Amino acid sequence: MPHVLDSLYLLLLLAWSPVLLLRSRKYAQYREGWREKLLGKAPRRIGKRPCLWLHAVSVGEVMLLRPIIQELSRRRPDWDIVISTTTPTGLGVARRVFPELVTFYAPFDFSWATRRAVARVRPTVLAMVELEIWPNWINAARRAGASVAIVNGRLSARSHRGYRQVRRWLTSTLTGLDLVAVQTPEYAERFRDLGVPAPRLRITGSVKYDGVEVERDNPRTLKLRRELGISSTDVVFVAGSTMDGEEAAALHAYREARSRHPRLRLVIVPRHAERFDRVAAYLEQQGERVVRRSRVERPVADGKRSPIVLVDTLGELSAVWGLADVAFVGGSLFPGRGGQNMIEPAAYGASVLFGQHTQNFRSTVEELRGCGGAREVSDVDSLTAALEEALDDPETALGRGQAARRFVMAQQGATERTLAELDRLFEPSEAA
Repeated sequence: MPHVLDSLYLLLLLAWSPVLLLRSRKYAQYREGWREKLLGKAPRRIGKRPCLWLHAVSVGEVMLLRPIIQELSRRRPDWDIVISTTTPTGLGVARRVFPELVTFYAPFDFSWATRRAVARVRPTVLAMVELEIWPNWINAARRAGASVAIVNGRLSARSHRGYRQVRRWLTSTLTGLDLVAVQTPEYAERFRDLGVPAPRLRITGSVKYDGVEVERDNPRTLKLRRELGISSTDVVFVAGSTMDGEEAAALHAYREARSRHPRLRLVIVPRHAERFDRVAAYLEQQGERVVRRSRVERPVADGKRSPIVLVDTLGELSAVWGLADVAFVGGSLFPGRGGQNMIEPAAYGASVLFGQHTQNFRSTVEELRGCGGAREVSDVDSLTAALEEALDDPETALGRGQAARRFVMAQQGATERTLAELDRLFEPSEAA
């Protein structure tokens, strides 16, 4: 089986090589980490302490690790914790948020790379965040004596259909998982259908609710407000995690609404770092004067304030949402992405808007809509109308935001439940 997988992975890598080469020439971050990914050259762990290896694909997964790592560090100070990621942006955020931990690129699922990485890290427990089913990696960890878990697990209907097509080849991998801690009963049923034994499935809720800030006067948001020159009389429309086309939609809605609401500010946070310059160029081509967050070294003077701010930095979106009176969550207006996390703006009590393409967050969307804590828009005109209505009727918008905040606070506690399940995997090593 490992050799068959290696052959398939090599074919896929060859098929994608032209795209990867083009990206590597254009973006420096795509030239990083190839030794770690292809050869398994993870950092060699020194010492014999127990080790938890956490794998988080990208920025979103890395950020939700904060409450888990904070509590684990308190409970088990004698354990090593290391973090691997897949993307350059994810690794950059991991190194900034967890400077005290060893962070590195995860190996590709080639048998030789996973064996070497596992041998160098020597994990006691390997915990993969949300949905990571890599047969060679999981089997390498199991053969080395590590327990393997999926935490904060989720499995969309689309991913479930895809995995069902290859279920017969994943049986040994899935039955070898020691723990699958999932967010909802629906996800648990999908994992069970793929072959995960029922005794190893646990419904723990989403850790994302625990890691979010709920107070707008937190230090990071206050610092942003001060440095960006956003006053208490400004009304702020944040378009966050935006993808192609959504900046234009947000700009159109902002322009239409600003004619009646001159104190309106627009803050745009593109999802991907490689689009920062393109979005800035687009806004300037549209005749807008833009303050770029990366170029703000001291508080913006009154004479240099701009109604539009482009946040072209990584790891600040969670604090930016705290500025929002109205929040549009990107990756949702057009098909293809499946939406982005709307929990953070909801936790602050913003009036939350998102598009119709939110299949990655289906349960959260249904619950937010059910409690009256969010509004769905279908296109540019619908987004414009929703923004104008929120500004024209601030009491209704405030009520929507308060309902969203109450919902988020009621969901908290998944970190404690997840750690309780992980304790079962930690204990054998402590008794040894």
